[in-house]
Amino acid sequence: MRPKSPQNYLVGYPATLVEQVRRLIEQGELADRLLQKYPLAHAVRTDKALYDYVLELKGEYLRNTGQLSKVAFDSKLHVIRNALGMHTTISRVQGAKLKSKREIRVATVFKEMPPEFLRMIVVHELAHLKEREHDKAFYQLCLHMEPDYHQLEFDLRTYLSHLEATGQPLWAVVTIGAAS
Repeated sequence: MRPKSPQNYLVGYPATLVEQVRRLIEQGELADRLLQKYPLAHAVRTDKALYDYVLELKGEYLRNTGQLSKVAFDSKLHVIRNALGMHTTISRVQGAKLKSKREIRVATVFKEMPPEFLRMIVVHELAHLKEREHDKAFYQLCLHMEPDYHQLEFDLRTYLSHLEATGQPLWAVVTIGAAS
Protein backbone atom coordinates (compact mmCIF):
# COMPACT_ATOMS: atom_id res chain seq x y z
CA MET A 1 0.00 0.00 0.00
CA ARG A 2 1.40 3.38 -1.00
CA PRO A 3 1.27 6.08 1.73
CA LYS A 4 -1.14 8.97 1.21
CA SER A 5 0.23 12.41 0.39
CA PRO A 6 1.06 14.72 3.33
CA GLN A 7 -0.46 17.68 1.53
CA ASN A 8 -3.60 17.89 3.72
CA TYR A 9 -1.63 19.02 6.76
CA LEU A 10 1.18 20.83 4.96
CA VAL A 11 -0.82 23.23 2.79
CA GLY A 12 1.01 26.54 2.59
CA TYR A 13 4.47 25.08 3.13
CA PRO A 14 6.97 25.15 0.23
CA ALA A 15 6.56 22.27 -2.25
CA THR A 16 10.16 21.14 -1.67
CA LEU A 17 9.48 20.73 2.05
CA VAL A 18 6.23 18.86 1.41
CA GLU A 19 8.07 16.56 -0.99
CA GLN A 20 10.79 15.92 1.58
CA VAL A 21 8.18 14.91 4.17
CA ARG A 22 6.46 12.67 1.61
CA ARG A 23 9.77 10.96 0.83
CA LEU A 24 10.57 10.43 4.53
CA ILE A 25 7.15 8.83 5.03
CA GLU A 26 7.60 6.60 1.99
CA GLN A 27 11.04 5.49 3.16
CA GLY A 28 9.76 4.86 6.69
CA GLU A 29 12.22 7.36 8.18
CA LEU A 30 9.90 10.09 9.44
CA ALA A 31 8.70 8.09 12.45
CA ASP A 32 12.25 7.49 13.68
CA ARG A 33 13.19 11.14 13.28
CA LEU A 34 10.14 12.30 15.22
CA LEU A 35 10.75 9.74 17.98
CA GLN A 36 14.35 10.90 18.29
CA LYS A 37 13.26 14.50 18.67
CA TYR A 38 10.19 13.78 20.84
CA PRO A 39 10.78 10.45 22.62
CA LEU A 40 7.99 10.46 25.23
CA ALA A 41 4.27 11.09 25.49
CA HIS A 42 2.93 13.54 28.05
CA ALA A 43 1.08 12.45 31.20
CA VAL A 44 -2.07 14.59 30.74
CA ARG A 45 -4.73 11.91 30.23
CA THR A 46 -7.96 13.21 31.75
CA ASP A 47 -10.14 16.27 31.16
CA LYS A 48 -9.38 17.41 34.73
CA ALA A 49 -5.62 17.16 34.15
CA LEU A 50 -6.04 19.03 30.84
CA TYR A 51 -8.10 21.74 32.56
CA ASP A 52 -5.38 22.19 35.19
CA TYR A 53 -2.68 22.25 32.51
CA VAL A 54 -4.52 24.90 30.47
CA LEU A 55 -5.25 27.04 33.54
CA GLU A 56 -1.59 26.98 34.52
CA LEU A 57 -0.54 28.28 31.09
CA LYS A 58 -3.39 30.80 31.04
CA GLY A 59 -2.40 32.07 34.48
CA GLU A 60 1.17 32.53 33.36
CA TYR A 61 0.44 34.44 30.13
CA LEU A 62 -3.21 35.53 29.91
CA ARG A 63 -4.46 36.39 33.39
CA ASN A 64 -6.85 39.11 32.18
CA THR A 65 -8.76 37.17 29.51
CA GLY A 66 -11.66 35.95 31.64
CA GLN A 67 -12.37 32.54 33.06
CA LEU A 68 -12.68 29.26 31.22
CA SER A 69 -15.76 27.26 32.09
CA LYS A 70 -14.66 24.05 30.38
CA VAL A 71 -11.55 22.41 28.97
CA ALA A 72 -11.82 18.91 27.59
CA PHE A 73 -10.52 16.36 25.14
CA ASP A 74 -13.05 15.98 22.33
CA SER A 75 -13.18 12.82 20.21
CA LYS A 76 -15.36 14.45 17.54
CA LEU A 77 -13.13 17.43 16.76
CA HIS A 78 -10.71 15.88 14.29
CA VAL A 79 -13.48 14.27 12.30
CA ILE A 80 -16.04 17.07 12.14
CA ARG A 81 -14.07 20.22 11.35
CA ASN A 82 -10.64 18.82 10.53
CA ALA A 83 -9.56 20.85 13.55
CA LEU A 84 -7.24 19.84 16.34
CA GLY A 85 -8.56 22.26 18.90
CA MET A 86 -11.45 24.61 19.27
CA HIS A 87 -12.35 27.59 21.39
CA THR A 88 -15.90 28.79 21.86
CA THR A 89 -17.58 31.67 23.61
CA ILE A 90 -21.24 31.13 24.37
CA SER A 91 -23.25 34.18 25.44
CA ARG A 92 -26.62 33.85 27.15
CA VAL A 93 -28.99 36.34 28.65
CA GLN A 94 -30.02 35.36 32.16
CA GLY A 95 -32.43 37.90 33.56
CA ALA A 96 -30.85 41.32 33.19
CA LYS A 97 -27.33 39.92 32.86
CA LEU A 98 -25.38 38.75 29.86
CA LYS A 99 -23.32 35.72 30.83
CA SER A 100 -20.68 34.16 28.66
CA LYS A 101 -18.89 30.85 28.90
CA ARG A 102 -15.55 30.16 27.31
CA GLU A 103 -14.53 26.63 26.41
CA ILE A 104 -11.47 25.01 24.93
CA ARG A 105 -11.68 21.58 23.35
CA VAL A 106 -8.63 19.61 22.28
CA ALA A 107 -8.79 16.68 19.86
CA THR A 108 -8.30 13.34 21.63
CA VAL A 109 -5.42 12.57 19.28
CA PHE A 110 -3.42 14.82 21.64
CA LYS A 111 -3.84 12.38 24.53
CA GLU A 112 -1.01 10.32 23.08
CA MET A 113 1.51 12.88 21.89
CA PRO A 114 4.64 14.54 23.21
CA PRO A 115 4.23 17.35 25.75
CA GLU A 116 5.58 19.83 23.21
CA PHE A 117 2.68 19.14 20.80
CA LEU A 118 0.09 19.41 23.57
CA ARG A 119 1.59 22.72 24.65
CA MET A 120 1.55 24.00 21.07
CA ILE A 121 -2.16 23.27 20.58
CA VAL A 122 -3.08 24.69 24.00
CA VAL A 123 -1.07 27.84 23.29
CA HIS A 124 -2.89 28.14 19.95
CA GLU A 125 -6.33 27.86 21.56
CA LEU A 126 -5.42 30.19 24.44
CA ALA A 127 -4.22 32.81 21.94
CA HIS A 128 -7.72 32.77 20.44
CA LEU A 129 -9.09 34.02 23.75
CA LYS A 130 -7.35 37.31 23.02
CA GLU A 131 -6.94 37.30 19.23
CA ARG A 132 -9.78 35.83 17.13
CA GLU A 133 -8.09 35.79 13.72
CA HIS A 134 -4.95 33.99 12.58
CA ASP A 135 -3.14 37.26 11.98
CA LYS A 136 0.22 38.75 12.93
CA ALA A 137 -0.91 39.65 16.47
CA PHE A 138 -2.21 36.10 16.98
CA TYR A 139 1.08 34.47 15.99
CA GLN A 140 3.10 36.99 18.01
CA LEU A 141 1.07 35.99 21.07
CA CYS A 142 1.66 32.29 20.29
CA LEU A 143 5.40 32.98 20.05
CA HIS A 144 5.31 34.87 23.34
CA MET A 145 3.81 31.84 25.08
CA GLU A 146 5.88 29.25 23.14
CA PRO A 147 9.04 30.54 21.40
CA ASP A 148 9.30 27.33 19.29
CA TYR A 149 5.66 27.58 18.20
CA HIS A 150 6.28 27.53 14.43
CA GLN A 151 8.71 24.60 14.57
CA LEU A 152 6.35 22.65 16.82
CA GLU A 153 3.43 23.34 14.50
CA PHE A 154 5.43 22.09 11.52
CA ASP A 155 6.62 18.98 13.39
CA LEU A 156 3.06 18.27 14.51
CA ARG A 157 1.83 18.62 10.94
CA THR A 158 4.51 16.21 9.73
CA TYR A 159 3.44 13.73 12.42
CA LEU A 160 -0.21 14.07 11.38
CA SER A 161 0.87 13.45 7.79
CA HIS A 162 2.64 10.29 8.97
CA LEU A 163 -0.42 9.22 10.94
CA GLU A 164 -2.77 9.77 8.00
CA ALA A 165 -0.44 7.98 5.57
CA THR A 166 0.38 4.96 7.72
CA GLY A 167 -2.28 4.80 10.43
CA GLN A 168 0.50 4.08 12.93
CA PRO A 169 0.57 6.28 16.04
CA LEU A 170 4.04 6.79 17.47
CA TRP A 171 3.44 7.54 21.12
CA ALA A 172 0.52 5.25 21.92
CA VAL A 173 2.88 2.58 23.26
CA VAL A 174 5.60 4.87 24.58
CA THR A 175 4.71 6.32 27.97
CA ILE A 176 6.62 7.95 30.76
CA GLY A 177 7.77 5.41 33.32
CA ALA A 178 7.00 2.42 31.09
CA ALA A 179 8.84 -0.78 32.00
CA SER A 180 11.45 -1.90 29.49
